[in-house]
Amino acid sequence: MVDVQRTFTIPRPLHEVVAYLRDFANAVYWDPGTRRCTRIDSGPVREGSRWRSVSEFRGKPTELEYELSRAEPTRLTFVGTNKTATSTDDLTFVPRGESTEVTYRAHVRFHGLARLADPFLRREFERLGDELVQTMPRAVTGHQG
Repeated sequence: MVDVQRTFTIPRPLHEVVAYLRDFANAVYWDPGTRRCTRIDSGPVREGSRWRSVSEFRGKPTELEYELSRAEPTRLTFVGTNKTATSTDDLTFVPRGESTEVTYRAHVRFHGLARLADPFLRREFERLGDELVQTMPRAVTGHQG
């Protein structure tokens, strides 16, 4: 099991930050590992909305199907699954004047034999977390600005 957490501030109001991040297709802009992310259902983005995401991890493509499992005014949770892992991206938001403090938590639970690689993958997930502190604010402010 891998857990990564980062807290940072985005210079945009809470409602703008949450509205942008609520659509997981935008992960291609803010998640350093995501290469493609496509919505696979229709209608307004809501709890239960789903996306197919292809990420590159250690040079190899990995596909997960994500679902928006929690959509609250100050919290979004996306759960991605495939046969190898379950990945949970949990984002909480706190208004700070005209800015928003974001706490991003990634929790990855590996299944079957993939669990054996867990200790070797932790460093790579930490590196991606460090990059996210730069890429997410840039994506949100670039989209809004």
